[in-house]
Amino acid sequence: MKTRFGLLQKLTLSFFTATCLFTTSLASADEVDLLIKKSMAKGNIPGLQLAVVQNNKIVKAQSYGFANLQDDIKVKNDTVFSINSMTKAFTGVALIQLVEKGVLTLDDEIGQHLPELPKSWHKIKIKHLMAHTSGLPKILSGHYIDLIVRGNPKAAWEKVQTLPMISAVNSRFDYNQTGYVIVGKIIDKYVDGNFVNFITQHQLNPVGMSLTASAGFEYMTPVIKNQARQYLFEEGENRFINIYGNFSYMMRTAAGMNSTATELAQYLIALQSKKLVKNLDMLWTPVQLESGEIQGFNRLENGYAIGWQVLDRERHSAVSASGGNAVTMIHYPQSNVSIVVLTNLVGALPIQFVDDIAAHYIEGFRL
Repeated sequence: MKTRFGLLQKLTLSFFTATCLFTTSLASADEVDLLIKKSMAKGNIPGLQLAVVQNNKIVKAQSYGFANLQDDIKVKNDTVFSINSMTKAFTGVALIQLVEKGVLTLDDEIGQHLPELPKSWHKIKIKHLMAHTSGLPKILSGHYIDLIVRGNPKAAWEKVQTLPMISAVNSRFDYNQTGYVIVGKIIDKYVDGNFVNFITQHQLNPVGMSLTASAGFEYMTPVIKNQARQYLFEEGENRFINIYGNFSYMMRTAAGMNSTATELAQYLIALQSKKLVKNLDMLWTPVQLESGEIQGFNRLENGYAIGWQVLDRERHSAVSASGGNAVTMIHYPQSNVSIVVLTNLVGALPIQFVDDIAAHYIEGFRL
């Protein structure tokens, strides 16, 4: 089903629906709100949630635009957004928790934990899976979230194990969901229940992320209360179209969670306070290739750690977790500022304007 709308016509009528919780002396609400409005208009973003953390306190939480264009439902602070591959950050924290319990190490070869895997995969280390440097064949077809055997996770898993390696282990960065399927199997082997229960019990519940926990890990499949619809904008047709998808269970270490900006801000505070893991350096240090280089998606997100992207630069280095080209959360360690931006537009790329938001909270911010 496709629905036609004027170019953000509705957003000009009512742009944001919740008031900010707090502001700082450096950032005025009007300045930040104006920046968000401009970014949404430029990027054709229907709805957005923003949360800003400064010195381990949420100083701004605000919602803008529409969660559902069809029915004119505005975004509220309890609107739940799909966070897609931001899920990988939670998987990274789960692994570090197991490391700190002495269950495994990031340098363990995966054959040690899953000897049933193809022999050619055995020497790959867990950290290579998490940082997308494994060289493994890909379980996704390359068309959105379709498996290489569409609609059949078991057959896709069997098939990917017969395919040749794409590259030598740890020779280059190549975004790859197969590694996260394997990580899920490793986690399942050592926890009570499964990795979904483990993440819920050891991350979501301790932080008080009740909306995130109740929304689950199934992306857009179940009916979720107050969930934002996800859209794509067709430039040529000047219209929004609906996005649908389904992640099989084995893909849920890679994607599928839903959350709110405020709960993710609380999560970042818990991480910074070391309530979830003690060793943040292990979590956020980029994995080096055999050549000694670090690589990531692009010049901005130029490194990849344990489920988190790294922005390695001379000023204001940061770590981030993004998903679906629609959502991002970023932490600037030197300034102790974190920002969460959730949108319901695939292709919104908030990572490209989040530094502009940060400039309102970090004195003298320049790159």
